[in-house]
Amino acid sequence: MSVTVKDIASKLGISVSTVSRVLNDKAEKYRISTKTKKLVLQTAEELNYRPNFLARGLRLKKTKTIGLIIPDISNPFFAHVTRMIQLAIYKSGYSLIVCNTDENIDIEVEEIELLRSKGVDGFIILPVGTEYNHIEKLIQDKIPLVLLDRCFDELQTNAVIVDNYLGAYNAVQHLIENGHKRIAIIQGLPNTYTNNERVTGYKMALKDNKIPIDENLIVGNDFRKENGYIETKFLLNIDNPPSAIFTTSDLITLGALKAIFEEGIRIPEEISLVAFDEIEFAPFLIAPLSVVSQPKDLMGEIAVKILIDDIHGKTNEEKQRIVLKPKLIVRQSVSTINRTDNIRAISKINK
Repeated sequence: MSVTVKDIASKLGISVSTVSRVLNDKAEKYRISTKTKKLVLQTAEELNYRPNFLARGLRLKKTKTIGLIIPDISNPFFAHVTRMIQLAIYKSGYSLIVCNTDENIDIEVEEIELLRSKGVDGFIILPVGTEYNHIEKLIQDKIPLVLLDRCFDELQTNAVIVDNYLGAYNAVQHLIENGHKRIAIIQGLPNTYTNNERVTGYKMALKDNKIPIDENLIVGNDFRKENGYIETKFLLNIDNPPSAIFTTSDLITLGALKAIFEEGIRIPEEISLVAFDEIEFAPFLIAPLSVVSQPKDLMGEIAVKILIDDIHGKTNEEKQRIVLKPKLIVRQSVSTINRTDNIRAISKINK
């Protein structure tokens, strides 16, 4: 059975309030002697006393706990961001409860309600991104909240995002500058903020270079590895295959790489590849992968700072939207071709 404040008081023959004040670091305020303070702390340690944070939270209406909602813990990007948030949260003196929604909006709604029932002090949410009514309810109830990675233009709330449009534009522009015209994109979950921005950046780069947009080269339906694998298989075997592929997440890239290797196709000699997100092993492939790198560490740290400030009432009524810049890292996964060439088509003919 857990040791209580009353047990410590009974053992020492002093009042419960005195013990409570010492354990809550208020001995000096209530002029409790150094001797008594030392006795209380020593006895608490001997009895292996552990404070009841739930009871304290109910009393103070603060639990010192943050709820983190993420869409896919198996995704290396989300796993890394979660780790950075965890480190920053602990440094701030809070605990973290992590919920994985598996990119399912119904699970997201349920997990938010679960965390609300546990009385978390605030939320960091990386939403699925297809609906926002349940998130709007948090805003209406004035619960501290930061949206991370994916957001909604319709919601007035704190958000930390990356300039996905710019990252995609620069990736496709790099391919075009190396002579590529038939550029495919494997997108993530359609009609989400992140995906829409990346697809728009892709299209605008083509448009600015007067390259017609071929809707047959815009494929994919989620951010998972299977999506990258299946769509790459199809792209590599169509009659007029692309000379380059732009993948929009690290898991999609993993699937694409698997399909490319199974087909016996060489990067970059037969197919060029640029990925959004920096896969950990990208620099160590036979053809080190060119990527759009996101500032993952900063994203988590900034989100935590904004949330903690909001919880402590240090922010203004006006919410913050922090937009971070991605960086195109050029390595060796893009070949330079003549504008009239189609290396993949030549390769298929020779097989």
